[in-house]
Amino acid sequence: MNVKFLIVLISLIWLCKGKNCVKKSFGYSSFVCVCNSTVCDKVTPEWDLKPHQFLVYMSSRDEYRLDNFEGYFNICPGPYPGVNFNVNPFKTYQTIIGFGRAFTDATGINVMSLPEGAQENWLKSYFSSEGIQYSIGRIPMASCDFSTYPYSYDNTSGDFEMTKFSLQYEDMHYKLPLMTQAVKMLKEDGRNILFFGSPWSAPAWMKTNDDMTGYGTLKGPQGGPYYKAWAEYFVHFIREYQNRGIEVWGVTAQNEPSDGHLHDFPFQAMGWTPEQQRDFIANDLGPALEENGFGDVKIMILDDQRIFLPYWADKVLSNSTAAKYVSGIAIHWYEDPLVPVLALDSSHDMFPDKFIFGTEACIWPVRDKRDRVALGEWNRAERYARYIIQDLQHWVTGWTDWNMALDMQGGPNWVSNFVDSPIIVNKEKGEFYKQPMFYAMGHFSKFVPPGSVRVAMEAVSGEEKDLSCVTFLQEKQTLSIVCANFGDAKIDVSFKVDDDQGYIFYSLPPHSLATFRCNYIA
Repeated sequence: MNVKFLIVLISLIWLCKGKNCVKKSFGYSSFVCVCNSTVCDKVTPEWDLKPHQFLVYMSSRDEYRLDNFEGYFNICPGPYPGVNFNVNPFKTYQTIIGFGRAFTDATGINVMSLPEGAQENWLKSYFSSEGIQYSIGRIPMASCDFSTYPYSYDNTSGDFEMTKFSLQYEDMHYKLPLMTQAVKMLKEDGRNILFFGSPWSAPAWMKTNDDMTGYGTLKGPQGGPYYKAWAEYFVHFIREYQNRGIEVWGVTAQNEPSDGHLHDFPFQAMGWTPEQQRDFIANDLGPALEENGFGDVKIMILDDQRIFLPYWADKVLSNSTAAKYVSGIAIHWYEDPLVPVLALDSSHDMFPDKFIFGTEACIWPVRDKRDRVALGEWNRAERYARYIIQDLQHWVTGWTDWNMALDMQGGPNWVSNFVDSPIIVNKEKGEFYKQPMFYAMGHFSKFVPPGSVRVAMEAVSGEEKDLSCVTFLQEKQTLSIVCANFGDAKIDVSFKVDDDQGYIFYSLPPHSLATFRCNYIA
């Protein structure tokens, strides 16, 4: 036997830390983990790594769900079988803002339908050290399609001063209670969560079509009373949430502004061109936030598909007045397979001082409505991982999924626009199901916390089309390497982290996700 590989075999002594996933199959390619009031799987916490030690958190189609293994670096010089990477922590890219999901009405309705113990396990799954520790929360400003009906915060026609502005039942009973508990849970572990708001539509009386749905824009000329009132709507939203203990970190200027230019669009929308958004931010929204003491709230433009980049960013940010109020560019993932990642690179190159941030994603099968919810489908986890890694490789600073919990048909949704979710609630049985997508998100959210910096990693030998990896450096010189094997065969990988420790060598199972954790010794 080759001495090098004898040493490899001896040095790789693995210890699996099980988490007690209660597996259940619904006939799709993989399984879900069942949680209720008394049972719910946990992520094994990290411990202080010894010299030359590393950890692997593994999920796979056939067996694992963020299961934990430990191993030791190999001192033998490479190359090793498979793909060999060199990690270069001295070449850095973007800093991570965070990963998370939206506090929709549908989320609150579903979570509140569970027994109290199951609600607690739902919260722990997302926000505690036992779970995947989300750090981002999106807040629909009033209603969206994942509400049970369309509503706004001010239905009084002509109320340009927003004197009748008021949070609704859904805010008080579905959104705020869960958000408050999430903040408390994260603080207990020394972590934080950033909330950002997104509007789907202005109140109907403010729009050209007098309806929150369909083709419509704000009434009147740019900078007129409707635009000033709409900026004041943002101010009131931020203030009302702040008064209830929720600090709003950011806002997007409009959810999917392209939707409001589509005739008969079925749910809440409002149309903007990039020029209109530019002028609204420069003349109305930016000054209104600043004048009311919210100048530190991050304004993000676009909040739509990356097919609009870099054109949209160029039109808005080439205006110096608008640009001074804008912090970032928000993108949705739905058309990513159709749009080259060059759109992200070009936008970053043109405006390197503005972050790019993923603000919405979900699985939405168009052809077969029977599979809107596919309990245990592994392919959907791989789709998440593929495009999260791709985005992170091209300057994106975080990723926000859509609903945190939906029912068995993918709702409620007032226009029956049902979709899948990483957690599905079965209220009849008082339980919820953690889908493969949940664990795919966890490989990033738990191990690539806010403040992580992407660093260079180069494949120096070997090639594998079904392998994708990305690397981050964190405080205390800890590295996280996230890899995905999208193929039907195992893939051998090795990572040279620094000259002192040697190499990590590992075989990734077919259809698997792995997060490697190790210390970097400078």
